[in-house]
Amino acid sequence: MKSVTTKTTNTIGAALFAAAMTLPSSHSAFGEAAPDRGLVSFKYLNYEDSQPGQERIGVNAFSIMGMAPIAGKWSISTTYTNDSVSGASPDAHTTISGASKIKENRQAVDLGLTRYFSMGSVTLGNSYSQENDYISRGYSAQASISTEDKNTTCTFGGSYTTDTINPTIDKTSFYDKRVLSCMIGVTQILTRQDIVQLNVGYSNGNGYYSDPYKLFDLRPDKRQIKTVLTRWNHHFDRKDGTSRLSYRYYTDSFGVNAHTFGLEYVQPLPHEWTVTPLFRFYSQTAASFYIPTSDPLTDLPAYYSMDQRLSAFGAITIGLKVEKQIARDWLVDAKFESYQQRAEWCLSGGGDPGLLPFNARSVQLGLSRTF
Repeated sequence: MKSVTTKTTNTIGAALFAAAMTLPSSHSAFGEAAPDRGLVSFKYLNYEDSQPGQERIGVNAFSIMGMAPIAGKWSISTTYTNDSVSGASPDAHTTISGASKIKENRQAVDLGLTRYFSMGSVTLGNSYSQENDYISRGYSAQASISTEDKNTTCTFGGSYTTDTINPTIDKTSFYDKRVLSCMIGVTQILTRQDIVQLNVGYSNGNGYYSDPYKLFDLRPDKRQIKTVLTRWNHHFDRKDGTSRLSYRYYTDSFGVNAHTFGLEYVQPLPHEWTVTPLFRFYSQTAASFYIPTSDPLTDLPAYYSMDQRLSAFGAITIGLKVEKQIARDWLVDAKFESYQQRAEWCLSGGGDPGLLPFNARSVQLGLSRTF
């Protein structure tokens, strides 16, 4: 299980970037045989978000991934990521002026080593990322085992991440955060056309969760996260297409409960083209210490935050990915996504009516080669 690091000062754009820049993995649920070919892949992402009357965030990023088989039973993989974030981050609610300028560069490296067996595999991983005020180190392990007929695969994983924060507004201050996570999953082939998956995850974090760059932001120093993820892939023989349905439930000790519904449809076309339209709906409740725009800033509780990301809202993402096999070993792809977030779209209600609408779009380009 690859660990994921989230910087406290990151915008929603940076979070979307992390998801968009995910490269092909050398290890899949049913990839228990060692790969016989290597892979090199390059991704570029351009992201921008916007709100009425607000200067917002832009991201330019690229990522390079390589994977090589070793001695028929091993594989090694590495990923290098470089992203530049610029723009303005509101001090508090988006309706409050006085946004602080952001200009950051992050570099990250991930390493993975996998040993394959006749009925399973074991992967060890290490990650490191650094920017001017944030350093993150991560260690992970994952093991999978399949039944003799290969119809069922069980996966177990764990990771440990340690972060160090040194805010630029006070270079004498240092904070840290430590997160221990685990996951267990089952993937089952139901029929020749259907595969289902169930993953359950738990994360326990201790340390600094507040945002040093925001006014009125003091969060608990402990956070527990629980997740349940389900997937169902169905292949349509007549069209040679595949639908991918997913649902994810998230809950944490901050009081945030979230639902994510996803739908993709992968359709191969003549002349080595593939198109994948996608739709995703997300809804979350507000953190227990979120302060709405209408509340007075007096008699503050023990914990409080005016960060829009901790409010109740709903969001819709629509997108399209196009792939083209340009030669026997070469693949190019392009992906566009449009994201819209509104307080009134929260499934359980209770959104903050004082928040401005939030919109974002991202464009991703990729090139990969097997050898």
